[in-house]
Amino acid sequence: MNEHEMKVIARIHTEFPTKFGIPRQSGIVDALRATIVFEPEYRNPDALRGLEGFSHIWLIWQFSRGIRDKWSPTVRPPRLGGNTRMGVFATRSPFRPNPIGLSSVRLEKIDMQAKEGPILVVSGADLMDGTPIYDIKPFIPYADNHPDALGGFTQNSSGEILAVDIPQEWLDCVPEEKREALRGVLAHDPRPSYQDDPERIYGMAFAGLEVKFRVSGDQLTVCSITCSENR
Repeated sequence: MNEHEMKVIARIHTEFPTKFGIPRQSGIVDALRATIVFEPEYRNPDALRGLEGFSHIWLIWQFSRGIRDKWSPTVRPPRLGGNTRMGVFATRSPFRPNPIGLSSVRLEKIDMQAKEGPILVVSGADLMDGTPIYDIKPFIPYADNHPDALGGFTQNSSGEILAVDIPQEWLDCVPEEKREALRGVLAHDPRPSYQDDPERIYGMAFAGLEVKFRVSGDQLTVCSITCSENR
C-alpha cells in the first residue's frame, strides 16, 4: 500500500499554553471552551454542511509535543503512579509509534461569520493551545456508545474530586466566564498522581494567568493568581 501524508486541517485554541493542567481525558471539564480554526485550504462552509445536527464530534489530532524518533512497547501511565508499565496500545500515552490523539468533545456552535472563516466552538477539550488537528468526525451515539464496555486498569484509577478553595482576592483576577472552568480543572487534580507533598506549591498556566496552588488530602487551596497586565 502507498503511504499517505496526513495534512493538518485545523488548529485548536484552548486555555492551556503548556501541558500541565490539561484534563487527562476529554469531557471531564465541560465548562472548558475552545475554538477550532481551519487552515486556509479547508475554510469551506460546504465541508461543515450537516454537522450542526450533531451534539458531539471526534477530533483526531497530533501530540505535537510528543513526537519522538523511537518508540517503546511499554509506558508508565501516570494514573498508576508512574512506576507500573503497561503496553502502549493499552494506554493513551502521547509516546506512541504515531503521535496521534483522539478526543470526543461537545459541539457548542458553528460560527460562519468569523473572520477566519467558519470556526467550531467546542467544550470539554483536553488539548494544548495550538494543537494540530488532522480530522473531524461526527460522534454517532448508536455506534460510538458502549454501555457495557470495560475500562481495563483505568477502572481502578482514582476518580476523586478535590474540594477547591480560591480566596476572593485571587478569584477576582479570573474573568467571571472562566471561573467555572478553572475550578473544574483544579478539582480534577492537575498534579502527577505520584506526587503527594502537601507543602509543595504547584504552578499552572491557564487563560493567560499563572495559578499557584497546594494540595493536602482532598483539599486544594489556591495560593496566588498572577493577573495579566491588561486586567
